[in-house]
Formats: sequence, structure tokens, C-alpha cells
Amino acid sequence: MSAQATVAKKFGRTRRARGFSRGELREVELDFQRALKLRLPIDKMRKTKRAENVKALKQFLRKK
Repeated sequence: MSAQATVAKKFGRTRRARGFSRGELREVELDFQRALKLRLPIDKMRKTKRAENVKALKQFLRKK
């Protein structure tokens, strides 16, 4: 089981992202190495922090 990140497109639509940004990982107090061990997808190029992704990460960590 893996969490799925989303990013915003035009006109308020969303799509699947390549992975979570480092800022989103920081929000849930998860470091880069631990995220890799949990097999979470990480997108090094993304700079945004989306509330939906932070919520998805928190739910994922609660289940682990």
C-alpha cells in the first residue's frame, strides 16, 4: 500500500503527481531517508506543499 500525491492543473483540476515534495515530508516530520524506506514516491523537483498531500501522508503514517 502506498500513498498517492496530487498536483494542481489549470481550472482547479488535479492530477496524480510523481511523488511528494520535501516540504510535504517536512510538514509530517518525515525525513527523506525514512520516506525512501517506506517506499513513498518523492519528487525532488516539486516545491509546493498541498494540504491534500499532507493529509494523505498523515493517514498513511497512521496506518503504518
